[in-house]
Amino acid sequence: MAVKKEFRRNRIKQRIRKVVFGEATSPRLSVFRSNKGIYVQLIDDNAGKTLVAVSSADKGIAEAKVSKIEQAKLVGKAVAEKATQAGITTVRFDRNGYLYHGRIKSLAEAAREAGLKF
Repeated sequence: MAVKKEFRRNRIKQRIRKVVFGEATSPRLSVFRSNKGIYVQLIDDNAGKTLVAVSSADKGIAEAKVSKIEQAKLVGKAVAEKATQAGITTVRFDRNGYLYHGRIKSLAEAAREAGLKF
């Protein structure tokens, strides 16, 4: 019997979460990708709080009529700007079980170019 996509992604996600842990100085940059949008959070796992959150549904990003990969680049740039305003320079990247290509890769590269280190 074939393994379902969701089950496979959850297994990969558990493997990643064993290693990646966010702190106040270097929070976890967690990415969620849906069919329509992409969502990013900077999470402090010690306190259990979200420090910064950006999504493709935010005003400036949703109004731009671009492809999903370009949308992910805009989200990556926006999260880097918000993080630097909050005093965060280094993060730990949590791809959340998704493969590192396409929208996830473009988001990560845009965040790096905008000043985040991971």
